Amino acid sequence: MLSIYDIKPRFQSLLRPLTARLAAADVTANAVTLLAMALSVALGLLLAIFQPGGAAYLALPIWLFLRMALNAVDGMLAREHGQQSTLGAYLNELTDVISDAALYLPFAFVPPFGAFSVGLVIWLAAVSEMAGALGPMVGASRRYDGPMGKSDRAFVFGALGLWLGLAGQLPGWLGWLMPAIALLMAVNIVNRVRAGLSEIRTQQQA
Repeated sequence: MLSIYDIKPRFQSLLRPLTARLAAADVTANAVTLLAMALSVALGLLLAIFQPGGAAYLALPIWLFLRMALNAVDGMLAREHGQQSTLGAYLNELTDVISDAALYLPFAFVPPFGAFSVGLVIWLAAVSEMAGALGPMVGASRRYDGPMGKSDRAFVFGALGLWLGLAGQLPGWLGWLMPAIALLMAVNIVNRVRAGLSEIRTQQQA
């Protein structure tokens, strides 16, 4: 299934000049990764704890786009500028799960959603990323199969933040959205496991 992740190569090409300048300035991939996590957690906690007016949620789509750019930059710093490391591999996976949880959390306090539906999405997001990250452990590649992968979720939650920021509230009929996201992520998990198993079988048959 098509995912926003599929347009990542074009996005990376736009960021490559910036990445080269950061590498020349001795900025490390791990530093970019940790900065993205710290700012994500700070924004998520501020919105969840203080539950400000709708306009504050306009920060979400802006930050989610910037975070996507930072994630692309840290990956290119690692791969294209000799900064790959075991620590970086751990940070790349763990900080994404932590950041996602923090940025989705504020919606647990936004009607028509609730703690259970948003909590389910947060949990399934973590399981989804685990299913993708387990690929190399069993001899497959890191899986990014959709639907509703990390980039797709960023788009959805960014759109919700934009809607909430402009309208001040979300309509009651939107209550179906979190269960729908959860269902798509369940499919995502199955797809990632299946794709990893298929990849291994192909390798064994070659």
